[in-house]
Amino acid sequence: MRLDNAVMAAGLVSRNQLKKLIKSKQVTVDGHLIDKAGLIVDCHLQDIRLAGQKVETEQEVYYILNKPAGIVSACSDIKHRTVLEMLSPEDRKGGIYPIGRLDRDTEGLILLSNNGPLGYRMLHLKHHVEKTYYVEVNDSLTSDAPDFFKKGVVFLDGTRCKPAKLDILSSHAGYSSARITISEGKFHQIKKMFLAYGVKVTYLKRLSFGGFDLEDSLPPGAYRTLTQAETEHLKTYFD
Repeated sequence: MRLDNAVMAAGLVSRNQLKKLIKSKQVTVDGHLIDKAGLIVDCHLQDIRLAGQKVETEQEVYYILNKPAGIVSACSDIKHRTVLEMLSPEDRKGGIYPIGRLDRDTEGLILLSNNGPLGYRMLHLKHHVEKTYYVEVNDSLTSDAPDFFKKGVVFLDGTRCKPAKLDILSSHAGYSSARITISEGKFHQIKKMFLAYGVKVTYLKRLSFGGFDLEDSLPPGAYRTLTQAETEHLKTYFD
Protein backbone atom coordinates (compact mmCIF):
# COMPACT_ATOMS: atom_id res chain seq x y z
CA MET A 1 0.00 0.00 0.00
CA ARG A 2 1.17 3.54 -0.65
CA LEU A 3 2.48 5.40 2.39
CA ASP A 4 -0.16 8.14 2.12
CA ASN A 5 -2.94 5.53 1.87
CA ALA A 6 -1.57 3.66 4.88
CA VAL A 7 -1.48 6.86 6.91
CA MET A 8 -5.03 7.72 5.90
CA ALA A 9 -6.21 4.21 6.82
CA ALA A 10 -4.61 4.60 10.25
CA GLY A 11 -6.44 7.91 10.72
CA LEU A 12 -3.36 9.77 11.93
CA VAL A 13 -2.93 12.77 9.63
CA SER A 14 -4.27 14.15 6.37
CA ARG A 15 -2.39 13.90 3.07
CA ASN A 16 -1.35 17.57 3.32
CA GLN A 17 -0.12 17.07 6.88
CA LEU A 18 1.86 14.03 5.75
CA LYS A 19 3.54 16.09 3.02
CA LYS A 20 4.54 18.69 5.60
CA LEU A 21 5.96 16.00 7.88
CA ILE A 22 7.94 14.53 4.98
CA LYS A 23 9.27 17.97 4.07
CA SER A 24 10.34 18.56 7.68
CA LYS A 25 12.08 15.14 7.74
CA GLN A 26 9.80 13.58 10.35
CA VAL A 27 8.73 10.46 8.43
CA THR A 28 10.75 7.25 8.62
CA VAL A 29 10.39 3.67 7.41
CA ASP A 30 12.58 1.17 9.25
CA GLY A 31 14.62 4.10 10.53
CA HIS A 32 15.24 5.68 7.11
CA LEU A 33 13.98 9.16 6.24
CA ILE A 34 11.33 9.15 3.51
CA ASP A 35 10.85 11.83 0.85
CA LYS A 36 7.93 10.36 -1.15
CA ALA A 37 4.30 10.02 -0.03
CA GLY A 38 3.72 7.41 -2.76
CA LEU A 39 6.29 4.95 -1.44
CA ILE A 40 4.93 1.37 -1.32
CA VAL A 41 4.95 0.15 2.28
CA ASP A 42 3.53 -2.62 4.45
CA CYS A 43 2.51 -1.55 7.92
CA HIS A 44 2.65 -5.15 9.12
CA LEU A 45 6.21 -5.77 7.92
CA GLN A 46 7.83 -2.38 8.37
CA ASP A 47 8.27 0.13 11.19
CA ILE A 48 6.64 3.33 9.89
CA ARG A 49 6.73 6.44 12.06
CA LEU A 50 5.37 9.98 11.81
CA ALA A 51 7.19 12.36 14.14
CA GLY A 52 8.09 9.29 16.20
CA GLN A 53 4.53 7.86 16.30
CA LYS A 54 4.20 4.35 14.89
CA VAL A 55 1.66 3.84 12.07
CA GLU A 56 -0.55 0.83 12.73
CA THR A 57 -3.54 -0.36 10.73
CA GLU A 58 -5.90 -3.30 10.99
CA GLN A 59 -4.48 -6.51 9.54
CA GLU A 60 -5.19 -6.60 5.81
CA VAL A 61 -6.79 -9.78 4.50
CA TYR A 62 -7.16 -11.06 0.95
CA TYR A 63 -9.30 -13.97 -0.21
CA ILE A 64 -10.08 -15.65 -3.52
CA LEU A 65 -13.65 -16.93 -3.53
CA ASN A 66 -15.28 -19.26 -6.06
CA LYS A 67 -18.69 -17.57 -6.11
CA PRO A 68 -21.62 -19.92 -6.69
CA ALA A 69 -24.63 -18.95 -8.78
CA GLY A 70 -27.37 -17.24 -6.75
CA ILE A 71 -24.97 -15.29 -4.55
CA VAL A 72 -24.73 -11.50 -4.98
CA SER A 73 -21.49 -9.53 -5.13
CA ALA A 74 -22.39 -7.13 -2.35
CA CYS A 75 -21.68 -6.51 1.31
CA SER A 76 -25.38 -6.79 2.22
CA ASP A 77 -28.64 -7.64 0.51
CA ILE A 78 -32.20 -8.01 1.78
CA LYS A 79 -33.28 -10.80 -0.58
CA HIS A 80 -30.17 -12.84 -1.37
CA ARG A 81 -27.05 -14.25 0.28
CA THR A 82 -23.91 -12.24 -0.31
CA VAL A 83 -20.29 -13.16 -0.99
CA LEU A 84 -19.41 -12.03 2.54
CA GLU A 85 -21.75 -14.67 3.94
CA MET A 86 -19.55 -17.28 2.26
CA LEU A 87 -16.81 -16.44 4.79
CA SER A 88 -16.59 -18.08 8.19
CA PRO A 89 -17.37 -15.71 11.11
CA GLU A 90 -13.72 -15.53 12.19
CA ASP A 91 -12.65 -14.43 8.68
CA ARG A 92 -15.17 -11.61 8.36
CA LYS A 93 -12.81 -8.79 9.27
CA GLY A 94 -14.15 -5.26 9.40
CA GLY A 95 -14.30 -3.47 6.09
CA ILE A 96 -14.17 -6.53 3.82
CA TYR A 97 -15.80 -5.97 0.44
CA PRO A 98 -15.84 -7.64 -3.01
CA ILE A 99 -13.47 -6.20 -5.60
CA GLY A 100 -15.35 -6.03 -8.87
CA ARG A 101 -18.77 -7.55 -9.44
CA LEU A 102 -20.25 -10.71 -10.87
CA ASP A 103 -23.92 -11.05 -11.82
CA ARG A 104 -25.97 -13.11 -9.37
CA ASP A 105 -26.21 -16.00 -11.84
CA THR A 106 -22.51 -15.85 -12.76
CA GLU A 107 -20.04 -18.14 -11.04
CA GLY A 108 -16.31 -17.93 -10.47
CA LEU A 109 -13.44 -15.92 -9.14
CA ILE A 110 -13.98 -12.87 -7.01
CA LEU A 111 -11.50 -11.14 -4.68
CA LEU A 112 -12.45 -10.08 -1.16
CA SER A 113 -10.37 -7.70 0.94
CA ASN A 114 -10.48 -5.00 3.60
CA ASN A 115 -7.82 -3.00 1.75
CA GLY A 116 -9.96 0.03 0.93
CA PRO A 117 -7.97 1.57 -1.96
CA LEU A 118 -7.25 -1.76 -3.66
CA GLY A 119 -10.54 -2.09 -5.53
CA TYR A 120 -10.26 1.42 -6.96
CA ARG A 121 -6.69 0.76 -8.02
CA MET A 122 -7.38 -2.59 -9.67
CA LEU A 123 -10.38 -1.27 -11.58
CA HIS A 124 -8.76 2.00 -12.62
CA LEU A 125 -8.63 2.39 -16.40
CA LYS A 126 -4.85 2.78 -16.45
CA HIS A 127 -4.37 -0.83 -15.37
CA HIS A 128 -6.60 -2.42 -18.06
CA VAL A 129 -7.18 -5.41 -15.82
CA GLU A 130 -7.91 -8.50 -17.88
CA LYS A 131 -10.73 -10.87 -16.96
CA THR A 132 -11.21 -14.29 -18.55
CA TYR A 133 -14.51 -16.16 -18.54
CA TYR A 134 -15.75 -19.57 -19.58
CA VAL A 135 -19.06 -19.14 -21.41
CA GLU A 136 -21.76 -21.37 -22.85
CA VAL A 137 -24.31 -20.08 -25.38
CA ASN A 138 -27.48 -21.42 -26.95
CA ASP A 139 -26.32 -21.70 -30.56
CA SER A 140 -23.27 -22.18 -32.74
CA LEU A 141 -20.25 -19.88 -32.73
CA THR A 142 -18.90 -19.88 -36.27
CA SER A 143 -15.40 -19.07 -37.54
CA ASP A 144 -16.21 -15.35 -37.82
CA ALA A 145 -16.86 -15.00 -34.07
CA PRO A 146 -13.25 -14.38 -32.87
CA ASP A 147 -12.82 -11.55 -35.37
CA PHE A 148 -16.23 -10.10 -34.43
CA PHE A 149 -15.12 -9.76 -30.80
CA LYS A 150 -11.58 -8.68 -31.69
CA LYS A 151 -12.90 -5.64 -33.58
CA GLY A 152 -14.78 -4.38 -30.51
CA VAL A 153 -18.48 -5.13 -30.16
CA VAL A 154 -20.94 -2.24 -30.55
CA PHE A 155 -24.24 -2.39 -28.62
CA LEU A 156 -27.57 -1.16 -29.99
CA ASP A 157 -27.26 2.09 -28.00
CA GLY A 158 -23.93 2.85 -29.67
CA THR A 159 -21.72 1.80 -26.77
CA ARG A 160 -18.46 0.39 -28.11
CA CYS A 161 -16.50 -2.25 -26.23
CA LYS A 162 -12.76 -2.61 -26.33
CA PRO A 163 -11.38 -5.51 -28.40
CA ALA A 164 -11.89 -8.90 -26.73
CA LYS A 165 -10.17 -12.25 -27.30
CA LEU A 166 -12.49 -15.18 -28.01
CA ASP A 167 -11.35 -18.81 -28.15
CA ILE A 168 -14.05 -21.24 -29.32
CA LEU A 169 -13.91 -24.52 -27.40
CA SER A 170 -16.84 -26.28 -29.06
CA SER A 171 -19.53 -25.27 -31.50
CA HIS A 172 -22.74 -27.07 -32.39
CA ALA A 173 -26.26 -26.16 -33.39
CA GLY A 174 -28.01 -25.25 -30.15
CA TYR A 175 -24.87 -25.17 -27.99
CA SER A 176 -21.33 -23.73 -28.01
CA SER A 177 -18.66 -23.06 -25.41
CA ALA A 178 -15.76 -20.60 -25.41
CA ARG A 179 -13.29 -18.58 -23.39
CA ILE A 180 -13.39 -14.82 -23.64
CA THR A 181 -10.96 -12.24 -22.24
CA ILE A 182 -11.95 -8.60 -21.76
CA SER A 183 -10.18 -5.61 -20.19
CA GLU A 184 -13.14 -3.55 -19.00
CA GLY A 185 -16.30 -4.11 -17.00
CA LYS A 186 -19.42 -2.60 -18.50
CA PHE A 187 -22.81 -3.59 -17.03
CA HIS A 188 -23.74 -7.12 -18.21
CA GLN A 189 -21.01 -6.67 -20.80
CA ILE A 190 -20.33 -10.27 -21.81
CA LYS A 191 -24.01 -11.18 -22.06
CA LYS A 192 -24.64 -8.12 -24.23
CA MET A 193 -21.60 -8.84 -26.41
CA PHE A 194 -22.86 -12.31 -27.25
CA LEU A 195 -26.37 -10.98 -27.83
CA ALA A 196 -24.85 -8.55 -30.34
CA TYR A 197 -23.35 -11.57 -32.10
CA GLY A 198 -26.75 -13.28 -32.12
CA VAL A 199 -26.59 -15.87 -29.33
CA LYS A 200 -27.63 -15.93 -25.68
CA VAL A 201 -25.35 -16.76 -22.75
CA THR A 202 -26.69 -19.72 -20.78
CA TYR A 203 -23.75 -20.18 -18.38
CA LEU A 204 -20.93 -17.86 -17.33
CA LYS A 205 -17.96 -18.39 -15.02
CA ARG A 206 -15.00 -16.09 -14.35
CA LEU A 207 -11.71 -17.98 -14.49
CA SER A 208 -9.18 -15.20 -13.92
CA PHE A 209 -9.05 -11.57 -12.85
CA GLY A 210 -6.12 -9.15 -12.72
CA GLY A 211 -3.42 -11.82 -12.65
CA PHE A 212 -5.26 -14.19 -10.27
CA ASP A 213 -6.51 -17.58 -11.42
CA LEU A 214 -9.29 -19.82 -10.13
CA GLU A 215 -7.91 -23.31 -9.64
CA ASP A 216 -10.03 -26.39 -10.27
CA SER A 217 -9.44 -27.59 -6.70
CA LEU A 218 -11.48 -24.70 -5.24
CA PRO A 219 -15.15 -25.77 -5.39
CA PRO A 220 -18.09 -23.34 -5.63
CA GLY A 221 -18.64 -21.61 -2.29
CA ALA A 222 -15.08 -22.25 -1.09
CA TYR A 223 -12.40 -19.61 -0.58
CA ARG A 224 -8.75 -19.33 0.37
CA THR A 225 -6.25 -16.68 1.42
CA LEU A 226 -3.85 -15.34 -1.18
CA THR A 227 -0.40 -16.85 -1.30
CA GLN A 228 2.62 -14.70 -0.49
CA ALA A 229 3.42 -14.39 -4.20
CA GLU A 230 -0.15 -13.33 -4.97
CA THR A 231 -0.07 -10.74 -2.18
CA GLU A 232 3.18 -9.35 -3.59
CA HIS A 233 1.50 -9.08 -6.99
CA LEU A 234 -1.08 -6.72 -5.49
CA LYS A 235 1.66 -4.14 -4.93
CA THR A 236 1.85 -3.59 -8.69
CA TYR A 237 -1.49 -1.80 -8.51
CA PHE A 238 0.00 0.84 -6.19
CA ASP A 239 2.97 1.72 -8.42
